[in-house]
Amino acid sequence: MNKQAIDTWIDEATRLLLTKRAQGGIWRGQLSSSAISTAVAIFALRQIDANRYAETIQRGAEWLLRTMQADGSWGDSIESPSNMTATLLTYAALFAMDQAPEATRHYLSERFGGVTDEDIIHGVLAYYGKDLTFSVPILVMCASAGVIHDWERIPSLPFELSVLPQRLFRFLQLPVVSYAIPALIAVGILRFQRGKQGIFSPLRRRFIAPSLQVLERLQPVHGGFLEAAPLTAFVSMCLSCAGFRSHPVTQKAAQFLLNTVRSDGSWPIDTDLSGWVTSISIKVLANDLPCTDRRYLDRQLRANAFTYTHPFTGARPGGWGWSDLPGAVPDADDTSGALVALSILREGVPCPEVEHGVEWLLALQNRDGGMPTFCKGWGKLPFDRSSPDISAHALLAFESWKPALPADLQNRCQASIQRLLGWMEKAQASDGSWIPLWFGDQNEPREQSPVYGTATATEYLAASDEPLAATLATKGIHYLLTAQNNDGGWGGAKGAPSKVTLTAKALSALASYPDSDPQAIERGFDWLYQRYADGTWLQREPIGLYFARLWYSEELYSLTFVLQALKKLKQYNERTETI
Repeated sequence: MNKQAIDTWIDEATRLLLTKRAQGGIWRGQLSSSAISTAVAIFALRQIDANRYAETIQRGAEWLLRTMQADGSWGDSIESPSNMTATLLTYAALFAMDQAPEATRHYLSERFGGVTDEDIIHGVLAYYGKDLTFSVPILVMCASAGVIHDWERIPSLPFELSVLPQRLFRFLQLPVVSYAIPALIAVGILRFQRGKQGIFSPLRRRFIAPSLQVLERLQPVHGGFLEAAPLTAFVSMCLSCAGFRSHPVTQKAAQFLLNTVRSDGSWPIDTDLSGWVTSISIKVLANDLPCTDRRYLDRQLRANAFTYTHPFTGARPGGWGWSDLPGAVPDADDTSGALVALSILREGVPCPEVEHGVEWLLALQNRDGGMPTFCKGWGKLPFDRSSPDISAHALLAFESWKPALPADLQNRCQASIQRLLGWMEKAQASDGSWIPLWFGDQNEPREQSPVYGTATATEYLAASDEPLAATLATKGIHYLLTAQNNDGGWGGAKGAPSKVTLTAKALSALASYPDSDPQAIERGFDWLYQRYADGTWLQREPIGLYFARLWYSEELYSLTFVLQALKKLKQYNERTETI
């Protein structure tokens, strides 16, 4: 590897990342515009007040029509391949406006084997399986738009259970995940109203008002549930169709949608990932941050820790969310990211927020030893099951702070690390790989990215001196070497087209270990450097998976992942030269 080329590239990437800071000195990045968000948002605004919001609705429809593929379909992002969900929701929104293209109807007919109620309902339910979090809102929107007519075939949702104490949710085996309680309420009420009434209907109807009170308590001050246009729009469209257009929840949701629409008429899948991308940026910049910025970011990160029990998930105070905006929710990955960033900014000097964050992670750890995303043991649905990359990130956070913590907390961290490693050993596949939860590869047949999961976990395991960590990392490195493509880069799995983001992640992992194969590293760097030479290294790549497996790209992923890899490669060169 050319050392001068690495240094030059590091300097350029560092300067560029520093210029990407938003007002106030943090990073907000930019998420890709979303056909799903845009379709659901304009349909919701149309249900709330079609005349008042006519201009915004039409601009959104025009954006959708401009970004339609030649076959009449849409993907989750502009860079994504077409899929059923984005196309069906867009078709429903445009159908309600009498602007639905015939090509889209033909695409859906081929996808479902027809466009009857039975075809669409069966196709959507089969795609999403037991998790009704997204399938029922999709079908309810289709029914509200007139695309389908049989409300009885749409599964009902037990909205009345929302009035129960949240600590009971994990035992109720709800058909939606923890973050979707607002949809459970709003979609459930509309589905109940449009369905046949039975002997228990009068009793269920009595729960509408109390459920709406719960929904009002769950809504952030600015109106956006989880900072997500789709969830916020699903809630507000259902309330409108159920006769609650003037309800405070509906009106605040409409204002959120108006405040977050982009100048081109589209909406992103979420407002931003400022907490996540700020933590990543701090991690890769480290000592390159000016002292004044370090002090400011330290204060900002500590101020963004949640100081109250979160109404969505019941999470205790102490964690961090993916954004500093009101709709975010504390989760393990962002809490670990914030803790790692604070260890850099504070140079290992603890503070109350750090200790509370460590305590928060310790309390979240699942019984199986792994780390979930939001809630400990919510149930069988994905986002609260243990995940290997999230578990390894928690391990890195514990290792980053363990020496500076009080003795009792040190001991608890050490016990947690042992449990995390034990679970990761069980979760590691026979080929040495781990499957991540929040990242994937659209070009991999199962849309998974064992390269991302393995590279992330393997890189973080380097922070531990535990013998088991080294054993697991060795297997992880072996998998990464076998998954390297002939061109030198990495995709989400062996044979998937090489991507800048995933090649950078793989190189970061390999370069974290001095005994890694130098030839594999050299080939990987050569592939990555060619992307730099031809000016394509910053192109957006949708490797992120949002709620309900929606794809997104984030402008800072390529930049931060590559800068991290370059710095790791530089350290690798320095270490290997001294051996």
